[in-house]
Amino acid sequence: MGSLTDYAENAWLNHLCGTSYSPVATVYVALATADPTDAATGASMSEVANSGSYARTAVTFGVASSRQVAQSGTVTFPASTGAWGTLTHWAILDTATYGSGNVLAHGALSSSVAVVSGNTVSIASGQITISANAGSTAGFTSYVVHKLLDLMFRNTAYTQPATYVALATATMSDSSTTPTEPSGNNYSRLLANKAGGASPAWATIASGATNNANALTFATPSGSWGTVVAAALCDASTSGNILVYDNGITDQAVGNGDTVQFAASAFSISIT
Repeated sequence: MGSLTDYAENAWLNHLCGTSYSPVATVYVALATADPTDAATGASMSEVANSGSYARTAVTFGVASSRQVAQSGTVTFPASTGAWGTLTHWAILDTATYGSGNVLAHGALSSSVAVVSGNTVSIASGQITISANAGSTAGFTSYVVHKLLDLMFRNTAYTQPATYVALATATMSDSSTTPTEPSGNNYSRLLANKAGGASPAWATIASGATNNANALTFATPSGSWGTVVAAALCDASTSGNILVYDNGITDQAVGNGDTVQFAASAFSISIT
């Protein structure tokens, strides 16, 4: 099972909170003789040498479900005309051009394979999967994980969403669709703009993380909002979809005239 690279994690967060991500029409499998690692690039990864008829090969994925995408169809590489070394890992890249491009995901082969001249390497359908782990007290909902997996690995359109901060009086999970929010008494969700936009906005995405560059201050309550136990990002000012949730905030009973605010940098979002 494969995991996202640092590049992919930043791209996901940028699509939510910064610059929209433009996927490529086709992604490619590369073979490696060591773990490419999350920091890999198309130039630095431990890819098979560019000889012996080796070439990156196009791969397709099925529709995202259960927080993952799986390879659809067998991938067959060109027959080797020389030794490729011992293969241990695979990587998914956004170009077929050797020594270039961005690594989107990587993972280990089920067993290492020593390739000599005359061998034909193939990867059976379903062997490559790329997944995003479920959260415990906080995380990305399955809704947005599926949208982002399909965007990056299947070139399926996902219009960059708005991000509204919502407060909740009940905890949420990966499968939650709508938060249980305060009702009335001047409560409304708060728009957080894209990185570089008007305040309040998200900070520049780096190392798979961002936070609120400015304080996020809600309208002053005109009555009780109940006890707030969680927060979320939603893609609309009302209704819509939960993108990110956090049940780990400090529980707070909100009453008439209170100041309700996330101080600058207090609302952080990260992918690890």
